[in-house]
Formats: sequence, structure tokens, C-alpha cells
Amino acid sequence: MEEVRTGSPSFTQERDVISYRCDRCRHTWFRPVENDLDVYDTVRVDLPDTTLYGTVWQVEDDRVQVRDTNSGRVLWVELWRVILY
Repeated sequence: MEEVRTGSPSFTQERDVISYRCDRCRHTWFRPVENDLDVYDTVRVDLPDTTLYGTVWQVEDDRVQVRDTNSGRVLWVELWRVILY
């Protein structure tokens, strides 16, 4: 069974991470917050109501501007929601 889960920011082992939890099996896992994003990188963004794929347009300390591949819409998202693809 595969489904996209929205994680939540955490701090573990002296590093910012995103923690995920499977409600069905109670398994927990982590991934590091991306800290090496560059303009034109392809990314996935997990938002509360949708997942989108796009291209990085700008990177700031705690947020990233992403251009959605499907709609062409440009939006700012929190860095911890972005996964380098």
C-alpha cells in the first residue's frame, strides 16, 4: 500500500528532519530537510491538500519559490515541505 503522507518538522540527531508516521502500521520514519536546493531543481511539494511537482525558482532561508509543472502557478512554500526529485 502506498500513499503520500504529510510529515511534520522535527529536530533529531542535531539536524532538522521531517517525521512521518503510518497510521495503519504505526511505523515511523524520517528524512532530512533539503539544504542544498538550487534554482531549476525539480522538486515535489507535499501540501496539506495536494502534492505538486515543479521547478525551484528562488531559495531563501526557510522557504522556496516553486513553479508548478501542471498549472504554471508560482508559489512560496516552506522549505521542509520540499523534496528534491
